[in-house]
Amino acid sequence: MPPTNPARRQALTDAAIELLASSGVHGLTHRAVEKESGLPPGTASNYFRSREALLVAAAERIVELHLADMDRAAGQHRAAASVRLADLLTESLLAAATTFRTRYLAIFELQLEAARRPALASALMGLQESSTRFTAGHHDELGLAIPRENIPALIALYGGALFTLVTAPPETITRDAVQRVVNVIVNGCG
Repeated sequence: MPPTNPARRQALTDAAIELLASSGVHGLTHRAVEKESGLPPGTASNYFRSREALLVAAAERIVELHLADMDRAAGQHRAAASVRLADLLTESLLAAATTFRTRYLAIFELQLEAARRPALASALMGLQESSTRFTAGHHDELGLAIPRENIPALIALYGGALFTLVTAPPETITRDAVQRVVNVIVNGCG
C-alpha cells in the first residue's frame, strides 16, 4: 500500500516542478526528485510507481497551485474599485514571467510531453478548463465587457505571450516590456 504522507508527496511534486523547469522532462527521474526534495532513496518510487505517474502528479500539483493563485488574484481584484483588462493582464503576465517563472517553465515542458502521453494530457486538461471558466467568471465579476466566445482566443494570446516572456532571459522581463505585449493583445496591432 502506498504511503499517504501528504507533506512528503507535496515535497516530491514540488521538487519535480523545480526539476522540470531546470532540467526539462528528460531530467525528471525518481532519483533526481528524491535528491532535490532531500528525501531518502526509494521514496519517490513508493509514491509514484512510474515516471508517467510522477509527471501526472507534477501536473496535478501545478493545477492545484494555479487554482490557488487564481483565487488569490480574484480576491485582490474584487477589493479594487475598478480594474482595466490591460492592467489585469499586465499584472498576471508579469507575475507569471517572474515570480512564477519556474512553474510556467514546468508547465510548458509538461504540455509538450502531454502530446505523447494521454494520461498527462488528461491531467493538464483541468488547467485549461479551469482557466477558461475562471477567466470568464472573473471578467464578469469585474464588469469587463469581453464576450464569452472570445475568452478562448484571449487565453491563446495570453499563453503565447506567456511562453515568449517565460522563455526570454529573465533580465529582459520588465513592466514596460509586458505592457507593450498586453497593449497589442488588448488593442491589436493597429
